Amino acid sequence: MLRREENERITRSGPGTPLGRLMRAYWQPAALVSEMDPQRPVKPVRLLGEDLVLFKQAAGGWALVGRFCAHRGVDLAYGRHEDGGLRCLYHGWLYGPDGRCLEQPAEPPHSTFASKVRIPSYPCVERNGIVFAYLGEGGPPPMPHYDCFQAPDEYTFAFKGLWECNWLQGVEGGIDPSHVSFLHRFIDEDPRDVYGQQFSEEVAGTGQKLSKLVGDAYRPDIEVEQAEHGLRVYALRQLTDEIRHVRITNLVFPNAFVVPFGNDKVFCQWHVPIDDYHHYWYMIFYDFAEPTDKQTLLAQRLDEVSLPDYRPLRNRANNWGFDPAEQRDLTYTGMGLDINVHDQWAVESMGPIQDRTVERLGVSDRAVTANRRLLLRAIDAFEAGNPVPARPADEAAAAELTGPLAVDTVAPTDGWEQTWREREAQRRAGSPWAGDSARSAVGAPARSAAGDA
Repeated sequence: MLRREENERITRSGPGTPLGRLMRAYWQPAALVSEMDPQRPVKPVRLLGEDLVLFKQAAGGWALVGRFCAHRGVDLAYGRHEDGGLRCLYHGWLYGPDGRCLEQPAEPPHSTFASKVRIPSYPCVERNGIVFAYLGEGGPPPMPHYDCFQAPDEYTFAFKGLWECNWLQGVEGGIDPSHVSFLHRFIDEDPRDVYGQQFSEEVAGTGQKLSKLVGDAYRPDIEVEQAEHGLRVYALRQLTDEIRHVRITNLVFPNAFVVPFGNDKVFCQWHVPIDDYHHYWYMIFYDFAEPTDKQTLLAQRLDEVSLPDYRPLRNRANNWGFDPAEQRDLTYTGMGLDINVHDQWAVESMGPIQDRTVERLGVSDRAVTANRRLLLRAIDAFEAGNPVPARPADEAAAAELTGPLAVDTVAPTDGWEQTWREREAQRRAGSPWAGDSARSAVGAPARSAAGDA
């Protein structure tokens, strides 16, 4: 349970808010490369409560500038993409990638007025199908060397989805290990055998799909430790006296998490505020063993959303497709086979911003409470001008931010910590692209309890 002022402090991300200033100090996803029209790569973007326009630069790379012309407030999302920037349709003012006004055709030839005009602009970088933007003050930090950024393009897949609730609800759903035993459960067994579906994969050494295993072992021991990237979360399920299921997920501070997909696949997912009541999740899915089947993954995702806003077809307006017969006979939720919809329902049904002053948390919520404490401390630290988690000061520090390690395996009850690290090192050593990262990513454990509920 939080005090009302604490709940406001960790959910309100608009310009000038304490949380907003903190989140702007990190690179944030702004758009998918695939959603940019090759014929006219210009797109309006609303990010952290700001209205912006993303466009392709003539020399390569991306530019992100304020959406409205400084002259009379006209919408630059409709501007002409020409002469190295965006030209306003109203009076022809031209803005460059840095937001500077380059031309004012209607002004006298000798006028220097243009040199005094500038709209907001923010640096951008492209990583594995996502354009990231830095909206903070000063120069941006270097990008961390996380696996999702280090993986070659052919081993990755990027996508996004719109959820109609506050960003923190999405993050808290992703770092909650116990919900998977219920929310994603099937009445009999997951009937799918579909590429890239997380809970339909078999857990090596068990003969069971993940959905069945976690559904049967519904009371995991949950441990949380601090890590360079944020938090590492262990969900330990005792299968027999001799073996236990080890599932390791991660909070990547401030608004992402990393989750394993069976033996070789992992994804990193960011939850990025559009405003305080809506957000996009962005995902980079990556495979340690084989190139990804991008076309199959894209077709699967497009079956579930409407374009151009990436809004799920199952949503609040149609009760998330709830079917009582399906709930009785097939899925625990009655809301279809796509687990993204299950998660979406859980966090959207709380309301636009969850009232955390009335909730009751238990031991199984350790990761959620640890994250809230971390977030509140980081907001205070940033306001005081002190370092904050997972924001590297230089390239050497960025190179230390590797992984994070995301594991789904079975290990002996005795010695499980060493076993999963050895298997992770083997996986990386055998990967076509991750072998060089094995030593830096899989080190000795630095167990530091992040606190109980």
